[in-house]
Amino acid sequence: MDFTGRVVIVTGAGRGIGRAHAELLTARGAAVVVNDVGGAVDGTPRGEDPAAEVVAAITEAGGRAIASTDSVATEEGADAIVDAAMTAFGRLDAVINNAGIYTVQPWLEVPTSRYRDFLDVHYLGSMLVSRAAWPHLIASEHGRIVNTVSGAMLGVPDMVHYGSAKGAVLGLTRTLAVAADAHGIKVNAIAPGAGTRMLDQAADALPPGTVEHMKAVMPPSLVAPVAAYLAHAECAVNGEVFNAAGGTVSRLVLANTAGITDPDLTPETVANRLDEILAVGQAEPAPLMLPSAAAS
Repeated sequence: MDFTGRVVIVTGAGRGIGRAHAELLTARGAAVVVNDVGGAVDGTPRGEDPAAEVVAAITEAGGRAIASTDSVATEEGADAIVDAAMTAFGRLDAVINNAGIYTVQPWLEVPTSRYRDFLDVHYLGSMLVSRAAWPHLIASEHGRIVNTVSGAMLGVPDMVHYGSAKGAVLGLTRTLAVAADAHGIKVNAIAPGAGTRMLDQAADALPPGTVEHMKAVMPPSLVAPVAAYLAHAECAVNGEVFNAAGGTVSRLVLANTAGITDPDLTPETVANRLDEILAVGQAEPAPLMLPSAAAS
């Protein structure tokens, strides 16, 4: 898949998965805005500039990229990221919302302010950059948005703050996909698994050797191809989530079971027929309520 002439923003692209996205896209011909504030995994400022380092490596390899250190968590930062793309390259075709922060901590010990921090970066960051990019993605006629969720949103110990923020991004993905339908934009998400510095934060909670094994068999470079497909004009799906880890790609399905119907429903009916309600044998993927489908 060729990205020549296309422009992509990748947030959180200074390290790990985001860097792999940026390097693959530029190798395929895209011009990329490499955005990263240079903070620690938990969001603490560190005064580093990994975005500039990535741009230097891409440029040395013959690619086209510029660095951005603006924060996705503010309207001003999101606008500046998009403005940088338009000023440098004159167009914008895709956004990969990859920026994130991460900690592992029992949920009752997480201050309320930290829950807001996680929502600001993961959910609002994805929304604000997408909103700033929206008119340019419409002008592109094949705009693409790729959000980043996580298996943690489905329930992982000591990740209520992180997993619930990622769950908000899932909701954003599905609802933006509906809003995008009329404009030729497609909005999807990846749930990546890779050996990155985020994994190091969870090392104490994992069995011995897990981190080393994951880093050996699950490099970020095996996530990037999925993001690249979803960012390409040939992407044929909308409102989907793809799991991507170690070369394995699968679809994450939100499903409705067949359930039961009883016009005289009582709490006792629910209790007595719970097995039928929960049975997934005839479950069907939850539909995306696209305006075009409703019209037809």
